[in-house]
Formats: sequence, structure tokens, C-alpha cells
Amino acid sequence: MPTTLVTGATGYIGSHVVLALLEAGHEVVAVDDLSNSSPESLRRVSQLTGREAAFHEVSVLDRVGLTKVFASHEIDTVVHLAGLKAVGDSVADPLSYYEVNLGGSMNLVRVMAEYGVFRLVFSSSATVYGEGISPFAETDGLGAVNPYGRTKEIQEYLFGDVAASGSQWRIALLRYFNPVGAHVSGRIGEDPVGKPNNLVPFVMQTAAGRHEQVTIHGDDYATIDGTGVRDYIHVVDLAAGHLAALGALDTHVGCRAWNLGSGVGSSVKEVMAAAERAVGQPIPHQVGPRRPGDVAEAVADVSRANDELAWTTQRTLDDMVTDHWRWQQSNPQGYTD
Repeated sequence: MPTTLVTGATGYIGSHVVLALLEAGHEVVAVDDLSNSSPESLRRVSQLTGREAAFHEVSVLDRVGLTKVFASHEIDTVVHLAGLKAVGDSVADPLSYYEVNLGGSMNLVRVMAEYGVFRLVFSSSATVYGEGISPFAETDGLGAVNPYGRTKEIQEYLFGDVAASGSQWRIALLRYFNPVGAHVSGRIGEDPVGKPNNLVPFVMQTAAGRHEQVTIHGDDYATIDGTGVRDYIHVVDLAAGHLAALGALDTHVGCRAWNLGSGVGSSVKEVMAAAERAVGQPIPHQVGPRRPGDVAEAVADVSRANDELAWTTQRTLDDMVTDHWRWQQSNPQGYTD
């Protein structure tokens, strides 16, 4: 039975990936330093699946700790999700982003090689495309425009160079677009620390009364309704994409990138309308000025993932916000309730 190590396992995406792996029959070793997440997520995953991941509270910056984890389990594949991920924070504190994201990946790859583990699925981001022309394809040039995105871009180059160093390496780079939603049970979901940086959790917290109103940053873009257009993907579909990528490592040697998105753009106003349908009432909002660095549209070309991974999204924008609202209602203060 395959044993998969998941870093960043107690986070929003990590908990859904662990659940998908357990449901697919994998043995899972979960690693997280709990700096931005709660172990309650894995307790709930265990309740949902009837199975349990072996958990180690270890940072990817702790090479000795990682070595002990590998020494304790027969690991054959790694899903690497751990890292810092807020664009604004990365601008304010770039050194932490370079230290954690690059240092953690280098530690992890060194320990993997030491224990003969050469299969890796890496959590990358659509931010690596920078200000290119949407829809973005994997063959497009990279050009991240903020420290967070640059750390993802550099990590991609790092893993590409590692894969080129020996034919035993099989590495999948998964470029996420905008994960939203929650497990249909409402038991696990996104639990951001402090004020959410992303649209949907902020909208849902506003609907729950935690914020006065949503600010739409600009309504004069050259889009369908003047507001920014983004590609949203349900977190459960995203988790399924990780399983598909794991399967692809059986046949893809070297390093290969795949976009994980819906391939469909939704404007801020369309997201607001869908959220109001899910909530059943208007959500207070106002239009404000554009934010520096925001682009008009960012949508994925998902044909490579469709063709090579035999993977497509199954859930709509309405599914995403309905599931997110169910999580928000059931857990108004996140995992601290």
C-alpha cells in the first residue's frame, strides 16, 4: 500500500488532500508545524474517513526533524504543500518567504534523496505567470511580480534542476489558480488566521457578520462587468488533481507542470451574486479603487491537465460558494469553535 508524506497537511488544501489520499487507500504521513493551522482539521478528516494519518509536528525548515520522520516510515511519495502564501505579507517580509519556501524545499529534497524517495508533487501557483496574457498555458513564460510568486517560480526551477540531475526523479508541479469551497460535510474548510486575503472567505465572513462589508477593488477593468475575473476551483476538485498527478508520476519521468483550475473565469460581481444566492440575502459591498498589481483577468488553460491527467473539475461556482457557506455557518470561528 502506498505511503505518502504530505507537508503542510493541517492547512486548508492539505487537509482536503489528506482526506482524498485516505479515501483512495493511501497510508498518509502528515507533517505541519501548526504555525498557521490547527490539528483539529486532521481529527475531523479521521472522523470523515474512518482512517487516520500519522501526524508529526515538524517544520520543513527542521532538517533533523524531517530526517526522523523519513526514518520512521516507509515513504514512497511526497506531496509538498508547506509554505508561506500571502502576497501582501511577502512584500512586507520577503526574507521570511525566501527562507521558508526555498529553505524548506531544499531541506525536503535533500532528505528525500537520502532515503531514496524520488516522487514529488509540488504545490505551485498561477502567480508564476505574472502579468502575462490570460488564459495561461504551461508553455507560457514565467515572470512572477511579487516575492511570494517569485519563491514559487524559483522553486519550480529548483525542482526542474533536481529532476535533470538523475533519471530517478519524477516531479509534478501543480499551478493552482484560486481554490475555494469546502468539503460537502462542512467539517473541514478554510480557516484563515486574521483578516482573509482572498475574496470568497472574506465574502462569507461578511455574510456571517464578521466584517461590515466587502470592497470590490475596481469596476473599470476591460471585463464582462468591469470587475476582475479569476479562475476559481473547488478545493475538493483540487485535491482530486493531486491524486491524478500522483498517478501520472508512474509514466512521466522528470519534471512536468500542470495547471489546476476550472478553465472558466468568474468576475467579482459574479462571485458576489453566487454568494448571495447561497446565503439567501444581500451581502453588503462597495466599490473601491483598484489595488496595485491586480490584473484584469487570470484564467487557466487546463487542456494539458485534462489530456495528460484525465482530470477535469466537477463542481461549479455555485457549488463552491454553497459548500463554503455551509462550512462558515457550521464553524463561524473556524476550528476554534
